[in-house]
Amino acid sequence: MAEPTGDLRRTAPETVEVGGIRLAFTTVGPPTGEPVVLLHALGESATDWDTVAADLATHERRVYALDLRGHGRSDRPKEYSLELMRTDVLGFLDARGLTAVDLIGHSLGGIVAHLLAQHSPHRVRRLILEDVPAPRPREPHVPPRPPGPLDFDWDMVLAVREQLDTPDPAWLDGLAGITARTLVVSGGPDSPMPPDAVAELAHRIPGARHVTIPAGHLIHRTAPDEFIDTVIGFLDGALDEDPVQ
Repeated sequence: MAEPTGDLRRTAPETVEVGGIRLAFTTVGPPTGEPVVLLHALGESATDWDTVAADLATHERRVYALDLRGHGRSDRPKEYSLELMRTDVLGFLDARGLTAVDLIGHSLGGIVAHLLAQHSPHRVRRLILEDVPAPRPREPHVPPRPPGPLDFDWDMVLAVREQLDTPDPAWLDGLAGITARTLVVSGGPDSPMPPDAVAELAHRIPGARHVTIPAGHLIHRTAPDEFIDTVIGFLDGALDEDPVQ
């Protein structure tokens, strides 16, 4: 890893009002660094990215990690959809004066990320999708609510899972309109996300690279060094430019 440079202190959680709700976020890295936005998985929060954010900051990135609506310290407005989450992230970019960013999303956050890259391609320079399958219908399954207090809104889980089970066909077709340079990272056979579905996502995004880190679904936690080396290599252009499908 590179030696730390600049101010790498992570901010205390801040909030910004977007579309009538408050979104919480943290920031780390030199203020003049290239902006990177991190979007977490279902039921997680910005803190899930702490290690990744700190490593990216040592590579001259200004890193913003968000709590999506219904998660962590962000509001729980009882109105949820993946499209609303996409709009929230766009509103966050506007509120922070971020014209275009590198966008990294894991699982649910990866879906929000590619929906944003479809909707507003000029806002995303480089896109990294961690263990995200192509948006195809799947067998519906309603999980039991975990006991006790949750760090997320259970109503959000139910609303989002319904969309994941029966995705809008436009999401699949829209992958072809993504213009951002894209890296898709698969967790391999130990992930609950079928590797062929992740490979299809990469195949449908023009010019996307597809690499496998056989660490299961939580790649950035299970294999943090390999994950960050792959991410930095991609962001810095060190990886082979030829797409791997």
